[in-house]
Amino acid sequence: MKLAALILAGSQLAFLSACVATPMDAQTAASTSIRAVTQPQDLQEIARVATAMIDGDVCQHIVTERALQHMLRSDPRDEWQAGDNYDVHEAPFIHTKKTLIRLATLAPYPVDVNLWMPVPTTPDIQLVIRNKYNLSEFWNGELDQAMPPEMREVLQTGKTLTVQTKPEMISVLAPVRNSLNEIVGLVEVVASTTLPQHDEQ
Repeated sequence: MKLAALILAGSQLAFLSACVATPMDAQTAASTSIRAVTQPQDLQEIARVATAMIDGDVCQHIVTERALQHMLRSDPRDEWQAGDNYDVHEAPFIHTKKTLIRLATLAPYPVDVNLWMPVPTTPDIQLVIRNKYNLSEFWNGELDQAMPPEMREVLQTGKTLTVQTKPEMISVLAPVRNSLNEIVGLVEVVASTTLPQHDEQ
């Protein structure tokens, strides 16, 4: 009798656990499914606004000429000289960074809006401004790096591209233009596909 009672009690607990867990699992699955549909649209809208809001003329004055010269001139005796001598003009840097931060708040979950600029006279590109969550599908941790083909396409055509090179991230690349309508850089609007739905601040 005791054995039968224990078996019955165990079955009831398992049934109750299943009843409790199933709605939550279904809710999580539904939320994930909805976000998979809406997230690209959210990032595309932020990228569209960023293209209109980010001033390419200001962006072109962020990195100092001195820093650029150190980036363009390698020194075999000091492999870190470019990073050690990297600096920016404070006013355009802060102005642009604040705009990027505001753009990121248009989403109800963690998003970074990063600024990338080509390195003059080279085929490389530089992450000039990155933001709160350190999200990027492309940054390799270096001061400058080889330009990914997706970024080259944006800079050459002016198209906005939705990219997912890593399963845990999704990003939208959009051009940044100056007052002459020249494409001088791009923004990477990027979010994690696995971070919480809401930004906890």
